[in-house]
Parts: sequence; structure tokens; C-alpha cells
Amino acid sequence: MRRFTAALVGRRTRRRWIHLILGGALAMPYVLVGSIMAGPLLGETTMLGSFSSQLLSFAFGLPLAAITALFPLTRPMSVAAVRALCEVPDDSLADGPPRSRAARGRTMAWFTLHLGFGGVMSGMTLGLVPFASFQIVLPVFVGLGDSWLGLPENLREPWVLALAPVTGTLSLVALAGCAAGAGALLARWAPLLLGPTPADRLADAERRAADLAVRNRLARELHDSVGHALSAVTLQASAARKVLDRDPEFVREALAAIEDTTRRTVGELDAVLGVLREGGERGSTAPAPTLSGDLDGLLRRTRAGGLRVDASVDLGALGPEGAGALPPMVSREGYRIVQEALSNALKHAGPDTAVTLRVGLDGSGLEIVAENPLPDAVRAEPAPARTGGGHGLRGIADRARLLGGTAEAGPADGAPGARVWRLHVRLPFTGHA
Repeated sequence: MRRFTAALVGRRTRRRWIHLILGGALAMPYVLVGSIMAGPLLGETTMLGSFSSQLLSFAFGLPLAAITALFPLTRPMSVAAVRALCEVPDDSLADGPPRSRAARGRTMAWFTLHLGFGGVMSGMTLGLVPFASFQIVLPVFVGLGDSWLGLPENLREPWVLALAPVTGTLSLVALAGCAAGAGALLARWAPLLLGPTPADRLADAERRAADLAVRNRLARELHDSVGHALSAVTLQASAARKVLDRDPEFVREALAAIEDTTRRTVGELDAVLGVLREGGERGSTAPAPTLSGDLDGLLRRTRAGGLRVDASVDLGALGPEGAGALPPMVSREGYRIVQEALSNALKHAGPDTAVTLRVGLDGSGLEIVAENPLPDAVRAEPAPARTGGGHGLRGIADRARLLGGTAEAGPADGAPGARVWRLHVRLPFTGHA
């Protein structure tokens, strides 16, 4: 009994009933326009006079509703109403205007069904509720002496008074059952008519891929800039602490490098977060560092942390501007790759390690090679070169791949009898940016 009552007047049924009433309200302008055409055909002068006139007005109005459903905002409006009132899973409905002819046809069918079912249920609600309520309370008024109502004598018969509450209650139950059935049908048809088409799924997949690409790019920027800064600052502070009493000049240089590193990192962090800051002013963010303008500072700060860097930059073939003639994308990504290579050497080989860095040209591209001695714990048999490993190496590989380049990292043969860790990256000047 409880399940039956919930099916007729439960929360879900009531909300779907409201959805039907909304459809009836939307149908009224179309029905009124239809009555203008139906009246002359039936020879009636009053609007919506007879029952046949109402049916004909309804028949004329629904095609007009189907035509207006071609407007792009019809599907978003219908989807919003279904999500709010019909308790249909969100992922089964499409977002945005229809993108194909088939989707527009389904939207027309849904809008017509919604207004058709809604118009019928609104009419039944407006007619049956007052009538059934009158039947239910009829015996009470007659028993109290209702001569002022002016009821006809046949409504005062005992059998009429006995059956009136029963028929009134059954009318309300029938109305609730019709509303529940109509609401359930619309809820079942909503995913079929308002659900995503292949074009919608493709657009959603492209949007998710674009969002994921932005998230990955931000993750790489945060890892390379903030991760390198934290590693460098930690090692610089540690080196300064060890010689605090013996070498004040080195401590002064380390503190200056820490100050410079943190200041630049705050600017880079603001630039990265500017992409996420909704409504933020892009002009207030710091520009991304490049090989042409920021490599010398990066090397200076890294050396202040104790890492011995032997850097060789040979870009004379590009002309007098040198690194300034590099394509902007190659210059930015090249800086991040060098930064990550030095950061990896700091973290894994220690601050007293010597790093050999070569930045030059390889045909029509930029070549970056970084080498540092392998720690004793990993000096073993040669291992195959790899493009992944930690997050930093994966980031380097991703940056190279986005530009159509290559990246290899792993143990390699260095000087006679020595094993080194080598990072070899090539970035073409024209690639798949």
C-alpha cells in the first residue's frame, strides 16, 4: 500500500506532475493561435468554445510548437527542466544546442510530446480537481442545509450523496495515476530524445581532451618551475649552513641566489596560476622564461647551490642574436628542459656533482645534452635509454614530443672507464606544436 501511495503522490511523481503542468503552460500560446484557425472551420465565434473546438485548436497548435523547437535554445531549456523535475541521470542528457539534423529532429519530437502531454494533463487537472473536490464535500453541504447553493433535486438523492465522495476520490486517484504514467513515459523517453548524439559525444571528448591537455601543461610548468626552485633553495641553504663560519662570502652568494630564485619562482607561479584564475588579468602575469634571456641566471643560481656546471652554448650559426633568434616556443621549452636537467642532477647526484651542459644546433633544430657522473649505487651494466621515469623525465619527453622532437635519458659511456647519466634532447624549429 505504501509503495502504491508513493507511486501516485510521492515526491518524484509530484515533481514530474509539475513538469507536465509546465508543458501545459508552454502549450497555451500555441493552442490560442490554433483556436484562431479552428473557430472559422467549425463556425464558432467564441474562443475555445466546444470540446471539438478545443481538440482542433490543440491539433493546430502542436505543429507550431514543433517548428519553434528548431531554435537552438530549446534543447538546453528542455534538458534543464528534465534534470530539475524528472529525476533523470545527468549523464544521459546532452548539453548545449543540437549539433546535427537528427538531434534537432529529436528535440522537436520531445518538445511536441512535452507540450502535448502537458496540455492534456493541465486540462485534466483544471477540470477534475474542482469537480472531484465538489463531489467529496457534497454530502456535508447538503447535510448543513445548503438552500443557498441552489442544487438541483437530483443531487439531493440519498444514493447520489452516498456515491459522490467515492466517485470524487476515484477521480482524484485516476488523475494521479494518469499524471504518474505520463511523467514516467516522459522520463523514459527523455534520454532517447534529449540524450547525446555521436556528434555531442565527439564534442565532449574533444573538450575533455583540451581540458586534460591544459591540466597536464600546468602540471609540467608547476613541476619544473616550483620543483626546481625548491630543490635549488634547499641545497643552497644546506651548503650555506655547512660553511657559515668558514666562508661568509659563499654564504652571502647563496643567500642572494636564494632570494633571486624565490623571486623569479613567484613570478613564474603567478604566470601559471593566471591560466587558472577566472577573470584574471593576463597582462599582470610574468612572462615565461626563455633560453635567450634567462639561461645565464639559471646557471648562476644553480652554481650557487654547489653544483659545478660546465656549460657550452654555441648558437652562432643563428646570427648575431644567437639564442634570441630561436623560435619562441623552442626557446621556452628548451629553458624548461635545461632547468629540469639541472634539477635532476641536484636531486639525484648531489650538490658536489659536475654537470656538462651543451646547447647547440643540430641541423634544423636545437640540441641539448646534459651529462653528470652516475652515483656509485647505480654504476652497473649499461641500461637502455629511456624517455620516462620520474615526473621530470616524462615532462621533458612530453615537451619534446609536442614540438616534434625526441628525448632520451639513461646511463651511457662517458670518458674512458666512466659511466655517466646522459640526457639528449632535440627540438626541431618546425614541429607539431
